[in-house]
Amino acid sequence: MSKEQTAIKTTYFSIIGNTCLALIKGTAGFFGNSYALIADAIESTTDIFSSLLVLFGLKYANRPADENHPYGHGKIEPLITFLVVAFLVTSATIIAYESIQNIQTPHKTPRSWTLIILGGIILWKEISFRIVIKKSKETNSSSLKADAWHHRSDAITSVMAFIGISIALIFGKGYETADDWAALFASAFILYNSYLIFRPALGEIMDEHLYDDLLEEIREESIKVEGILETEKCFIRKAGMKYHVDLHAIVDGNISVKEGHDISHKLKDHLRNEIQNLGHVLIHIEPNK
Repeated sequence: MSKEQTAIKTTYFSIIGNTCLALIKGTAGFFGNSYALIADAIESTTDIFSSLLVLFGLKYANRPADENHPYGHGKIEPLITFLVVAFLVTSATIIAYESIQNIQTPHKTPRSWTLIILGGIILWKEISFRIVIKKSKETNSSSLKADAWHHRSDAITSVMAFIGISIALIFGKGYETADDWAALFASAFILYNSYLIFRPALGEIMDEHLYDDLLEEIREESIKVEGILETEKCFIRKAGMKYHVDLHAIVDGNISVKEGHDISHKLKDHLRNEIQNLGHVLIHIEPNK
């Protein structure tokens, strides 16, 4: 299975899981008198739409290069990540607003059985996070990484809800709003998490250099090619799941143009064979001094 197919299959897993959890949380929150669970359901609902966006982005990024997009369509990934972050910020804002409204309005203490529901949700969301984050690393997908952190933020929201409901049940009258405060704190965490997701995607869209390990690997592999004496400039930028490389390679200044041309092709083929996830590799031959 290709990296693209793996990423798409993982996104379907997120969509199905979030749909089931949104229904469970919403129902349990309504009948269990817990706004923290309802807030959780709101976040899971936005997660469904953000996962659908990720799915669209992955399928679009998988399109082959064409005349108008010679480097492929991979740049759609960080753009989709921005939209996913927008969904996160929106859900956090709604949760915060509704939490403040509920704190000011007297209501019943949450039902004790909601803790059982939350315990199962926390376990499932943490498992989901670990599955999706592992796949995001395997595929080098920034949008899949954002989707993984949706699962982790959902798990944290559920932990906060668990704490809030526990406080309300243990201390009783006067602490009915504890789960609303929990939802409010969870919204702040979601906003912080949104920044952590947004920052790498911004670096990717701006072609920021974030790939020192890959750069070092490229230099080490390059000098293994016969005729390459050293490497000079090396620029790396990421588009989707691929890394595009511009490399200046130093060769003997006395060889012919054809020999230099042949060496550059050997170097390009070697790098793409030995290093995974390389897209376009442009080699500029420099004579030694």
